Amino acid sequence: MRATGLIRAQAAALRSATNGARLSCRQSTLIRARCASTAALRPASAAIVQTPGAKLWSARRWQSGAAAAVLDAAQQDPSQLTQDAIVENLDPAEWDRLQRVRNIGIAAHIDSGKTTATERVLFYTGRIKEIHEVRGKDAVGAKMDSMDLEREKGITIQSAATFCDWVKKNDKGEEEKYHFNLIDTPGHIDFTIEVERALRVLDGAVMILCAVSGVQSQTMTVDRQMKRYNVPRISFINKMDRMGANPFKAVEQINQKLKIAAAAIQVPIGSEDNFQGVVDLIRMKAIYNDGPRGEIIRETDEIPADLVDVCKQRRGMLIESLADVDEEIADIFLEGEEPSKEQLKAAIRRATINLKFTPVLMGSALADKSVQPMLDAVVDYLPNPAQVENMALDKKRKEAPVKLVSYNSLPFTGLAFKLEESNYGQLTYIRVYQGSLKKGMNVYNARTDKRVKIPKIVRMHSNDMEEVQEIGAGEICAVFGVDCASGDTFTDGKLEYTMSSMFVPEAVISLSIQPKHTKDGGNFSKAMSRFQREDPTFRVHVDSESQQTIISGMGELHLDIYVERMRREYKVEVITGQPQVAYRETLTEKVNFDHTLKKQTGGAGDYARVIGHMEPTGSFGDNTFEQHVVGGTISEKYLFACEKGFMDSCAKGPLLGHKILGTSMHLVDGATHMTDSSEHAFRMATQQAFRKAFREARPQVLEPVMKTTITAPNEFQGNIVGLLNKRNSTINDTEIGPDDFTIYADCSLQSMFGFSTQLRAATQGKGEFSMEFSHYSAAPPQLQRELIANYEKAQAEKKK
Repeated sequence: MRATGLIRAQAAALRSATNGARLSCRQSTLIRARCASTAALRPASAAIVQTPGAKLWSARRWQSGAAAAVLDAAQQDPSQLTQDAIVENLDPAEWDRLQRVRNIGIAAHIDSGKTTATERVLFYTGRIKEIHEVRGKDAVGAKMDSMDLEREKGITIQSAATFCDWVKKNDKGEEEKYHFNLIDTPGHIDFTIEVERALRVLDGAVMILCAVSGVQSQTMTVDRQMKRYNVPRISFINKMDRMGANPFKAVEQINQKLKIAAAAIQVPIGSEDNFQGVVDLIRMKAIYNDGPRGEIIRETDEIPADLVDVCKQRRGMLIESLADVDEEIADIFLEGEEPSKEQLKAAIRRATINLKFTPVLMGSALADKSVQPMLDAVVDYLPNPAQVENMALDKKRKEAPVKLVSYNSLPFTGLAFKLEESNYGQLTYIRVYQGSLKKGMNVYNARTDKRVKIPKIVRMHSNDMEEVQEIGAGEICAVFGVDCASGDTFTDGKLEYTMSSMFVPEAVISLSIQPKHTKDGGNFSKAMSRFQREDPTFRVHVDSESQQTIISGMGELHLDIYVERMRREYKVEVITGQPQVAYRETLTEKVNFDHTLKKQTGGAGDYARVIGHMEPTGSFGDNTFEQHVVGGTISEKYLFACEKGFMDSCAKGPLLGHKILGTSMHLVDGATHMTDSSEHAFRMATQQAFRKAFREARPQVLEPVMKTTITAPNEFQGNIVGLLNKRNSTINDTEIGPDDFTIYADCSLQSMFGFSTQLRAATQGKGEFSMEFSHYSAAPPQLQRELIANYEKAQAEKKK
């Protein structure tokens, strides 16, 4: 005990001697109390030993003592432990590393220029030596679109991770190097899980908008995802060289449609074909890109004369917007003073990290203009890993919430957020939240409680990789040879933490699938297993009624891509078709039955007589069996057999062979034979009586009805109502907003196949829809006759 006390005394005294001034102003009460409790044991002078070795020993003890105190606070009362207190207690060398790290994602609507912008970022940071376009004439394709399918279709299918170093000049003109972990995400709603899991582990994002289209439907989806995971964002209005570019309309739409305060921190110099550069409203400088690929930045104090008034007006609007979300700027604004550029930058950073504001930059990635100022803005306004709050659940304390602290010296905690199959086996992407991950280290999977050894750690650069020995807190890496699922938490075994996984949306579309050739069954199963592990929105099940393998996903494009990948990567040709819809059967009238089963084949025969009636229950719910037999005409053991016969009959109806709903059977009387009656005989008799009575009770086929929600811009309302009317849908409600409208309708599942393609065509790709099962209702008479005729024909062919 005494030795521990001395170490703590040394730690507290050394801290007060070396970092006292910096820490005392904002340090949390809890940490200060813990360290102060041991400081009284020894005078401060006794703790500072003059030998170099002792100094190093004391410094290390100080680090572990402060880190242990922060960890304790993070576990006991995470709400009281501020990010500022965490930063204040960081080892200075560790803070120097962390403050230069940015984990960012690039997210936007389809074809807003995410991959093109990422390609420029990699070129300007020196990560790649030449630029290739997404649909370039050289047919090489963008670096981040590493899959052949991505290059052919010109779309991003999988989010791709990379890292790069950006050298930024500070206010004194000195160069500072920053490390970016960058993830480029898809834009299509079909691949929304890729955006979901990228934003789950990132500290900040760049939201790209088109200067012509502004905020679009998928921009809103991305905005919802950013808000779900509390991800701060800066906005970049791309395609400033396009005809009809209007960046200020886009800024207005961010304010109105996304409900987040936004203001331009740049003004474009020219637009469309004449777009030349931007004016920085904070420093009031004009920025131009020179050189064949815009790699040379030229800054000048001379703002074009026709923009001076616009710049003053926009700067005023920026200060007003900041005054609404930041107290310091509000005070300056109310006093009628002009904030300095340092105050403006600090306020933008505070408001952005607190999710109250997004600064808007502009440029054209394809024309190589104004991409570098966007990278400077990432450094200036997006948080480093130590400034973002990340929570976990402590399994030892009934899943009480705990805060994760980005110190290397603390026990390791990381999240596997993405799996990929590579030439060397499964590649697992891990975000390290706390502690550090070393090659050869043993980690525990919180979900399975299994111990795994980390054989190899790499940093990914799209599909290339670079091996490293250790990854610190706040970084993103990939590891080989770790068997896990997407969303698993890993710890070093000292802490039993588990992190909440990402949100997985429900699948909206299904297809039946089977291999064309029987010999491909093994590869088909491997592909299905791998795709399910990699993508939580891709689901596979075998329909118990039709015995078809059904794949479900986020849209037709999503499933088409997987079918194509199966053909290319596993050499499996497959046959796809519409899955058999899960119809149901029911009766509509009350009908009496009196059925006798009599079989005599020498020896003991079969005899059973059942009397009663069948009727609808009034709702399409569970089936019921009731017995009202008096006088013991049927013994109890036979009554159980009757009930079993009824339930067996309900599992496969006489019309289509589908399940039966909403049917009730009442058994009122019967007869037995002394030797020939048996449980089997009564079960058979009930089944025969059921089939006969069911056909007489005006049976009908029920089809599943889906609750469908469709959102699209107002100008397409007529097109969508026409599409729904063609499908005999019932429109329940319509909400009309300033730009978009939402229709709530009940549609039969049978009629919704192929709907997503038609919806995209009818709304120029701007419409989106979601479906979920609502209830069963009677199918149209024509469809019922068609289905029954097809079933009877199939049954007759089987008997041949």
